[in-house]
Amino acid sequence: MAEANDPLLRVRGLSHRFASARDDRYAVCDADLDLFAGEVVAIVGESGSGKSTLLNCIAGRIAPTRGHVHYRNASDRWLDVHVLTERQQRVLARTEWGFVEQNASDGLRLDVSAGANIGERLMGQGERHYGRLRASAERWMERVELDTARIDDSPRAFSGGMRQRLQIARNLVTRPRLVLLDEPTSGLDVSVQAKLLDLIRTLTARMHLCALIVTHDLGVARLLAQRTLVMRHGRVVEQGLTDRVLDDPQHPYTQLLVSSVVMP
Repeated sequence: MAEANDPLLRVRGLSHRFASARDDRYAVCDADLDLFAGEVVAIVGESGSGKSTLLNCIAGRIAPTRGHVHYRNASDRWLDVHVLTERQQRVLARTEWGFVEQNASDGLRLDVSAGANIGERLMGQGERHYGRLRASAERWMERVELDTARIDDSPRAFSGGMRQRLQIARNLVTRPRLVLLDEPTSGLDVSVQAKLLDLIRTLTARMHLCALIVTHDLGVARLLAQRTLVMRHGRVVEQGLTDRVLDDPQHPYTQLLVSSVVMP
């Protein structure tokens, strides 16, 4: 049984080396992380630093070479994510967890309507009443600032920013306790990014969500996260309060990342 002050997620010694690697380099090596209820944490670093691999290992999508991911569920019991069966992982993913893909199309069903994309997760929890499903879909379209008149439209007809908003609604409709986000603003126009980030910040605060967000953009980390981890070559080289990490970086690599943003 968990203690009252325990984190929601505990990662210890997490490492992963892809089978195709020709040497002993790890995509992720000995990563540790505690994530507490209501906390937003960012993982930053350049491309190839291991950010997304770490996120996918935490999500149970990639089996680590070694290490553990423990999650404290709604019943206040610790689960070893990588000991769960595939079915148990799927149940967890559609109830207490959410995962926002970098490419929104990967997180949506493009062959069904926008409303059905949102309602599908509720159906996975046993809701079968058409009226309630549709009403929930409409409410969440409003919350993510999508036109409810388009509830029956296919996501194929939506812009990239609209698809990402729809994916967020799809993930949050079941009120998960933990949301994992992989570069949610990547590939979007700057103005669309700003609106989406404001939406994510508002929803995480209002819903008291625990969120882990992977991003290469330090501005995203500063806007959304209370704490930030910096990764380089698969290792966490620095972590701490976001303002401290970005305003007074201690590791040479973090200093380089920050200077590359603030200098012309």
